[in-house]
Amino acid sequence: MKTILVDAVDAFVIKTEKGFEIFEEMKALLDTFPNQKIILTGANDEQYKEFGLDKMPYEVFTLKHNPEKTDPEYYKKMLDHFGLKAEDVIYFEHKQEAVKSAESVGIKTYFWNNDTRPLEELKVFLQENL
Repeated sequence: MKTILVDAVDAFVIKTEKGFEIFEEMKALLDTFPNQKIILTGANDEQYKEFGLDKMPYEVFTLKHNPEKTDPEYYKKMLDHFGLKAEDVIYFEHKQEAVKSAESVGIKTYFWNNDTRPLEELKVFLQENL
């Protein structure tokens, strides 16, 4: 069963008038799938707290900006950390450069537009690729 890699800030975690919170509609969608979910971020220790990543319902992976998700090395290290292969995962990410970086190591990746928040399109991506 494939693992769903979830972009943290500006996807699963959104900025609201209360600060940073889980995008509940996305969580509800993800919870309909029995697959393991791992939240990917580059957050350092200070950002980890600021974004509420210490309160996530799924495991969180960070390399603390060393390297950034725009560097393919990030994904190689993450896959190695979890003992996964690129074909074992699918991913959605809000930053185009990070999408290209993940795809460059063979990860099937969907660009998440945080401005329009296309949950139906994300659902189709997940259904077709899991």
